[in-house]
Amino acid sequence: GDAGAWRAGPARAAEPDTDPWRAAGRAALARAESNGASAPRKAKNVILFVGDGMGVSTVTAARIFDGQRRGGSGEEHALSFETFPHVALAKTYTVNAQVAESAATMTALVTGVKTREDVIALDARSVPGDHTSVEGSRVRTLLEEAESRGLATGVVTTTRITHATPAACYAHVPQRDWEDDSLLPEAARAADFPDIARQFVDFAVGDGIDVAFGGGRSQFLPIGVRDPERPDSVGNRRDRRNLIDAWRLRNPNGRYVTTRSEFASLDPARPGPVLGLFEPSHMRFESERGDDVGGEPSLSEMTAKAIELLARDPDGFFLMVEGGRIDHAHHLGNAYRALVETVELSNAVRTAQAMVSPSDTLIVVTADHSHVLTIAGYPTRGNDILGLVHGNDAQGQRAPQPLKDMLGLPFTTLNYANGPGYTGASPEQREGPKRFPHQPTGYRGITRGRPDLRKTDVAHPDYLQESAVPGRNDTHAGEDVAIYATGPGAAFVQGVQEQSYVYYVMRRAYGWADGEE
Repeated sequence: GDAGAWRAGPARAAEPDTDPWRAAGRAALARAESNGASAPRKAKNVILFVGDGMGVSTVTAARIFDGQRRGGSGEEHALSFETFPHVALAKTYTVNAQVAESAATMTALVTGVKTREDVIALDARSVPGDHTSVEGSRVRTLLEEAESRGLATGVVTTTRITHATPAACYAHVPQRDWEDDSLLPEAARAADFPDIARQFVDFAVGDGIDVAFGGGRSQFLPIGVRDPERPDSVGNRRDRRNLIDAWRLRNPNGRYVTTRSEFASLDPARPGPVLGLFEPSHMRFESERGDDVGGEPSLSEMTAKAIELLARDPDGFFLMVEGGRIDHAHHLGNAYRALVETVELSNAVRTAQAMVSPSDTLIVVTADHSHVLTIAGYPTRGNDILGLVHGNDAQGQRAPQPLKDMLGLPFTTLNYANGPGYTGASPEQREGPKRFPHQPTGYRGITRGRPDLRKTDVAHPDYLQESAVPGRNDTHAGEDVAIYATGPGAAFVQGVQEQSYVYYVMRRAYGWADGEE
């Protein structure tokens, strides 16, 4: 039934449903095939890595950053996935946005259908924020299809497990913010519409999600219930349901872990689903992970454990791994944390590669969208990626003094087009360079011109790169993102493609026939 479609009125886009995207996906596969792409061996397993906000400028900067931390000049270095044999570009626009957000872009990646902003695993017939539009617009996700075909499935993230990117694997909601019932509008709550955490626990395809690691305990705990690790944090749920208990009831042979030591002691040989929620909200930034009370695993460690657990299934598995906080660091205007998160995603990919066979496992690495990080100036080779720009002198050697702008002031290689690094005064921080964390409630214009950054430690982990336009957060960016692939079916990753094409490549790798979507 198309319950929600008639209600959208004249604002409906020219792409009313899934069919144009399905047709485009199949046509793109056929084009790749005519270019010589083939998948003679089927993939038993598919691992999809998503660097949230990991645009090409982020990858380049992280490559240099990682290379410099290892003692090189940086530019010649390669992140793990940059050695993959197949690369393509993905167009990230959505049905109603030129520059996109994570719910709609992840929906494209895991359902093969582009949709509207803020909508999760529903097609363009959905009405954002309208729970009655869900039934007529639901689209099956790759994880759901894998479950229905008897494969093992897993979701790993550094964000809340109910956040947009992981949620797109298992939930269907018209508004990404509906992570727990406290965020539902009155009408949806009155209709008992299930929030994302509830959809996670009640997920009923196949034998359910086998492995889930991430943050977000508050979405599962009732209001007033103190978090076991952080007594200052309480649950969010207004329905007073303890969804951790509900998950345990549903999965009597399941294991639930919240600390690094519990995680480390998980025995992969023991059957049953595993749920690890390591924080009340998002997990720590990788650079701050050591400060955590109960300790939490790294993205690499979670990836390794997930593969150990999923690889027991003789029918194969589907695993989605999100480096989710690259995006958060960029929004906060902090390149250092974004680059550390990106390097950790690269580490997780390397970890996965070492654990699986290249002959039976397709690994795809991509981003949902980019960010407005720029790599500027004319820095000399090996210039600190977080530093001031030093150019070359007349002899082609590194100049001792930094390059200057037209005001006679030095500047950094990395900057943001917009965001909280704007140097005007805010109610939170005075005029001049900004420090992490800075989420300004307002801004005043710059009165003294650009700051003299020679007096600032611009390579400090908490330095916020300057932004040209003031904002509480930086915004996403609209340029294409890269898709990197290796393993069976990877040859289909070629050309400039719609982002939704990734889904069709993964299905083709599994050898699932067309028309079964």
